[in-house]
Amino acid sequence: MKNAIFLHGLGGNPDNFWFAWLRNQLTAQGYTVTAPQLPNPDAPDLNVWTPFAVQNLTFDEDTIIIGHSAGCPLTLSILNNLTHPIHRAILVAGFIRLAGMEDDNVMLLKSPDYDKIKQNGREFFFFNSDNDPWGCTHVQGEALREKLGGTLIIPSGEGHFGSKIFNQPYDTFPLLKDICLLGNNNDHL
Repeated sequence: MKNAIFLHGLGGNPDNFWFAWLRNQLTAQGYTVTAPQLPNPDAPDLNVWTPFAVQNLTFDEDTIIIGHSAGCPLTLSILNNLTHPIHRAILVAGFIRLAGMEDDNVMLLKSPDYDKIKQNGREFFFFNSDNDPWGCTHVQGEALREKLGGTLIIPSGEGHFGSKIFNQPYDTFPLLKDICLLGNNNDHL
């Protein structure tokens, strides 16, 4: 069975922005969609979020993980900890390290094994805008692509693909849906 897991970011929840819309779109295509509320979302900590995700979510060869913002380092941390691959990882407004972040920031993956992450991710797609107000721009997307391979998609002027602080509603995300469904009988690209 096709499995999609959504991982929200800082201050987020399972219904932020395009999550509810995409959940409905994928469910209609036969996916089982899981979008957990991560613990203490106002203070993302991979030391808490990673064990929570690994213990409470199901990851198999048919799994697609979609991480948004701080959900992206969590996606990488999960892949760094799995013992088997998933189908696809999609990082939306992802980053390796933002300006001003210290090495010991609990949102950052410590000692990543990028070879293991690549092996466990199989396919990677990165969505980074050219004007992300948090600094998760195409530069961060390119840094991720250099480490992991995959495809970087840079929609111009799309900000953070949803932000309450910057008053950026983002209720639908058709291109993300198309990437999720890529390889199914109903390809749209």
